[in-house]
Amino acid sequence: MKEKILVSSCLLGNKDRYDGSHKLNERVVELGSRYEFIPICPERFGGLVSPRNPSEQKGDRVFDNVGNDITEQFMKGAMKCLEIAKNHNCKIAILKSKSPSCGVGKVYDGTFTGTLVDGNGVTAKLLRENGVEVFSENALDKLYN
Repeated sequence: MKEKILVSSCLLGNKDRYDGSHKLNERVVELGSRYEFIPICPERFGGLVSPRNPSEQKGDRVFDNVGNDITEQFMKGAMKCLEIAKNHNCKIAILKSKSPSCGVGKVYDGTFTGTLVDGNGVTAKLLRENGVEVFSENALDKLYN
């Protein structure tokens, strides 16, 4: 029986991103031979649609590019992802880099200028705080060993 892991659904080809696109990642897909994927999209789980306005973190809040505070939706989605992780006993998550939900290690700074800062997305942070090991699609080597 394969270990279950959470995976950002956009990395699996689902069109859940803010712009209605996906970010299919073949290296992630290849891991399907080792793991059972549990696809997640925190923004969708939080009630946001696709396409939607781009959003970024500013401090502990999340805003879209027209100034709407959408922190509540991001928190709701993150909580749903944590619930799914617990229900499926997921100890690992592969999340989309730089995202205000899923970013691991770096996120956009809230100025919508493409500037990255150290930090984690809302979901990545919550999962880590609850013992889930979180990886971006750019740092998968450990999962291949």
